[in-house]
Amino acid sequence: MSRRRKLRRIGVVAKAASREAVHTAQELTEWLRRRGLEVALDETILRAGNIGGMGQDPPLRIGEDYDLVVVLGGDGTLLSVARTLAGKVPILGVNLGNLGFLTEISRGELYPALVEVLAGRFRTETRSLLDIDLHRQCGELPGDTGGTAGLRYRVLNDAVITKSALARIIELTLRVDGHLVARFRADGLIISTPTGSTAYNLSAGGPILSPLLGVAVLTPICPHALSLRPIVVPDSGVIEVTLETPREEVYLALDGQEGTLLGQGDTVSITRSKATVKLIKVSGRTFYDNLRGKLRWGGLHNGGPGGDGEPK
Repeated sequence: MSRRRKLRRIGVVAKAASREAVHTAQELTEWLRRRGLEVALDETILRAGNIGGMGQDPPLRIGEDYDLVVVLGGDGTLLSVARTLAGKVPILGVNLGNLGFLTEISRGELYPALVEVLAGRFRTETRSLLDIDLHRQCGELPGDTGGTAGLRYRVLNDAVITKSALARIIELTLRVDGHLVARFRADGLIISTPTGSTAYNLSAGGPILSPLLGVAVLTPICPHALSLRPIVVPDSGVIEVTLETPREEVYLALDGQEGTLLGQGDTVSITRSKATVKLIKVSGRTFYDNLRGKLRWGGLHNGGPGGDGEPK
C-alpha cells in the first residue's frame, strides 16, 4: 500500500435497478459528508428523490475531476462505469450482486475499506481496454446510431460476434496484423481482454488469463471444426474479423451491454485502447484468491473476510 494525496471529491454510482444499491448510496453519501468530503451522485441516485438532503449534492459529470468513484452494484454496473470513466479516475467496486468477480469488496467491507482508502492506504491495478471499430461494407444498418458507416466502441471485457437464436451457422474471416489466421464456420467469435477471460470466454471454453497480461484471447463459439481452438495473441497488433455470410441475423455485442447488427462484408477491427481502467485494490485478496473463492478453481473455496461494516 502506498500513501497518496488526500481524497476530497468522491463520485458515487448505483445500479439503477437495485433498491439496495440506491439505499446504500444514500447512506454512503451521509457517511462521506460527515467527513467533509464533496460527493457527486449519478442520475440513478438523484432520481430516487431528495432523501436526507440528497438534492444538495451535485450530479456526477463525465469529464470533471474526481479523486475516487465508488460503484455500488455488480460486475455489469462496474463495466458500464469503467468504459465511461476510462483513464480518468480510480474506481472502487462494491459487490451487491451475485458473483462480483470484478468488484473489489462486499457490502459488509464497504466502510472499513473506505477508511483505508481515505487514509491513502490502497493501490491501483491498471486494466487494459479494447477499442472496437466497425467498418460497414454497405453503409448504415438498423441499430446504428449517428447515421455513419463507421462506429467505435470500447470494452473492458469482450466484443462478441454472434448469430441470433434462429440464424444458421455463420462464416467469419479472422486476421491478425494483416495475416490470415482462419476462415471458419461457427456460431460466433469472442474477442476478450484478460479481464474478460473469466466471463463469456470462460463459459465458451477459453483459457483463464491473468488480468495484467498484454494479450487478447480469440475464442470461437461452437465452431464447425473441432480443431478450431481458442488462441491468445498480443494486443499490440490489429485483430480484424469480417462477416462473410449473407442474409443472416448477426450481432456485434460489446461487454454484453451495447450492440449493433452486422451485414455481409462488415469488418470489426480491434486494437488495444490508449485509455486504461484503474481499479482500487484494498482488500488484500489477489486474482488467484478470487479464482479459488468465487470460481471454485481447483475445487477449493476460500471464504473472503467479512464483517458488519456499519457506518460510524
